[in-house]
This record gives sequence, structure tokens and C-alpha cells, in this order.
Amino acid sequence: MRKRERYKHLLNLFANFVMLVAETAMFAFIWYKMYVPELEDKFWNRGNWAVIGMYALVLFFFIRTFGGYRIGYLRITDICLSQILGILFANIIEYFQICMIANDYMSASPLLLLTTAEIAVTLPTVFVVRYFYVRLYPPRRMIVIYGEHSPEELISKINSRKDKYNVCATASAYMGYEALYSKILEYEAVVLCDLPASIRNKILKFCYDQNKRTYITPKISDIILNGTERIHLFDTPLMLSRNQGLTIEQRFVKRTMDIVFALLAIVISSPFLLVIAVAIKLYDGGPVFYKQERLTRDRETFQIIKFRSMKVDSEKQGAQLAKKDDDRITPVGKIIRRTHLDELPQIFNILKGEMSFVGPRPERQEIAEKYEEIVPEFRFRLKVKAGLTGYAQVYGKYNTTPYDKLKLDLTYIQTYSAWLDVKLMLMTFKIMFQKENTEGVDEKQTTAIKKES
Repeated sequence: MRKRERYKHLLNLFANFVMLVAETAMFAFIWYKMYVPELEDKFWNRGNWAVIGMYALVLFFFIRTFGGYRIGYLRITDICLSQILGILFANIIEYFQICMIANDYMSASPLLLLTTAEIAVTLPTVFVVRYFYVRLYPPRRMIVIYGEHSPEELISKINSRKDKYNVCATASAYMGYEALYSKILEYEAVVLCDLPASIRNKILKFCYDQNKRTYITPKISDIILNGTERIHLFDTPLMLSRNQGLTIEQRFVKRTMDIVFALLAIVISSPFLLVIAVAIKLYDGGPVFYKQERLTRDRETFQIIKFRSMKVDSEKQGAQLAKKDDDRITPVGKIIRRTHLDELPQIFNILKGEMSFVGPRPERQEIAEKYEEIVPEFRFRLKVKAGLTGYAQVYGKYNTTPYDKLKLDLTYIQTYSAWLDVKLMLMTFKIMFQKENTEGVDEKQTTAIKKES
């Protein structure tokens, strides 16, 4: 293990601390120079410090939630986008706070100036820190150990991050433990790709003993275990898996949040709903909305409402997902699909209780049945209501395979909390600006199953 490896988190922490202090100092300048003189009731010093401290906390919360502090982890474009969104959200919140302090509407110009200045300072800093980070900590040399299935798809995904990972070799798990252990010692990190549990556990224990960083593709059972409750009634540890989805208390909190956020969303998004509806109608005169039967909790069906983004009668040949460069998508549809605005009418499904703001993507029954033929456990997603956004929508893509989609959605179900819902809703704003999340399936596919006959 490289000696300086232990210091890389300190570098990340120090850089983020410096940026937060600089952004807070800029706000303090704006506050004292442009807002305090306009207040009728002036604060004492501690009151001003409280306002500045609150701003630092709000800014830290949003940037951290969007992932803007993960300089050594995310792509540089992701970090920059996260920083920008964090700054924008924090400054919007701060504007309303200043208006409440003044008990009057205040000019937003100083905060617009602050936003511009913060972005102008922060983004170059991120590039400089990332530059030194990559050179101090080059990609780890990795070996991929695989089982019966080819690891090529996973390797392709890992290779998309050449700045962080360097796959140097592959090895079959069936070559024998002695030969495997010898190979593992030659590399800095190990990837265990879809191995039988008995083989994986032995290799994992060896890597643990040798302090080797190990990446593992989890199985469905691993994710279920991740959501278990620890029982300490005896001197033998137990893990309890209730396997019931959300508890009655969690359902109540989730439904309450859905109603409150749905009502707010309808008010805030009403201008967008009107503009999009007019644009769709003017383009080809067809219907504005598109209704379709989808599955939700316990396999119940409901009529999902979306803005129509495709030509009329686009599915006359049967149900199929959108393809890359799909000629069925209208010009208006391309815009609203790329920004996920075609999903806005689903707010009314949420208000009716048919969906939730956060949950697994609602699939069509005929497509879900095809997925279940390949992955029988795909039905596990239906332990909670379908969602407008969700774990798989944020961390996956439109064309994510059913097996990976299941693992993502099951992670959400097994680790559910109200805070996780809030985080995923905020992260949805980020993916609206990431084109790869809306990428369609390949030309020869009708579903997200990679190989079809």
C-alpha cells in the first residue's frame, strides 16, 4: 500500500474546507455591505454571525447532498455540476431567509452577484485540486476475478473511469486458490465479479487478511442482508430480515410527504405544465397527455399520466422502450424527455395515491413479465409503490439491465428512510442535466434486456 494513500482523504477534506470558507466569506461580505445597511432593525454581532453560520450550514448541506465534495470520486463534470446546483439551491434558500429577516422583499441582485462570484472561484479550484489529486493518486492496478459469466460488460464500465481505475488483468475463479492468491498479491485492488458465494467468501477473506482493497458485485441476497436488523439478545449475533417492504409507520410518513410535496409541486410547476401542453398541441394537434397501464405495489395496476413525447400511434407494433435516436420521438418530446419534464403530470398520480415521489420505476405488465422470465426476483421491486424518481433512476440509466435495476431498487427498499427520499428527490435535479441517464436501448432491443432473440 502506498504510504501517501492514507493522506488522500485529508487532501479532499482540506480542499473542501477551503472552498466552503471562501464561499462563506463572500456571503459575509455581501451580507455586511449590501443587506445589513438596508435592515431597519440591525443585528448585534452575534446575530450577524448566526446568519453567516446558517448560510455555511445550508451551503454545506446542498453541496454535500449533490456530491460536490467527492472530488476524488466523481467525474470532474459531475463535481462541477454538483457545486453549481449546491450554490444555486443554497442561495435561493438564503434569499427567502433574508426576506424573512427583513420582513420585506429584498433585492436579489446581491445574491445573483454572489452566485456568479462563488461559481467563478469554486470551479477553477475544483479543477486545480482534481489535477493534483489525480497525479498524487494515479489509478489503482486492478485484477478482475470472474466466475461462469464473462466480465467484459463490467470491465467496460470500469474502463469508462480511466482516471480512477486501471484493469490490468483478469482471472477465472476456477483456476485454483493458490494460483489466484499469488495473482492477487501482484495488484493493488481486486474486483470480484459475479462469483458463487462459497468461492467469493474464501477470496474475500484472503483479501481482507492481506489488506487488499476489494470491489464486489453484490447478489440479491447480499442486498437483502444489507437491510436486516441486528439482534443482540444472545452472545450469538443474529440478523432479522422482515421481508415486508416498508413498515406501517414508514408508509404513513412517506404518504404524508407525498401529499405535501405533490401540492407544492403542482403550484410551482403549473407554468411549465401549461407551456409544455401548448407546445405539444401546436406541434401535431394530437393529445397532450399519454396514459398507459403500469404496475405498482403488490402488482396493482394504474393508469400513469405523462406528457406525450412520441408520435401518435407510436406503439402500434406493440410495447417497446425508446431506442437511441428513436424516430418516433417528436422534437418537443426530445426536449421534455431529456429534461424528464414529460414525467411532470405524474404528480397527479402521486396525489391520488397510485404512485409515490420516490420508488421503483413503474413498468408495463408485459415488459415486467419478460424481465421476470430472465430474472424471477424482478417482482421483489413491487414491495413498495412505484415512484416518479428513485434509486435506479438516479444511479442507473433508462437502459439499465433488469438485473442491475432490481439491485438498485432493492437497495432503496432495504435501506429506506425519509432522508433517503429527500436526497433522491434533490439528486433528481442533477440527473436532469445528465444526458446519459435518458439514453435509450439499442436498435435491436424492445426492452432493457441486453440480448434478445
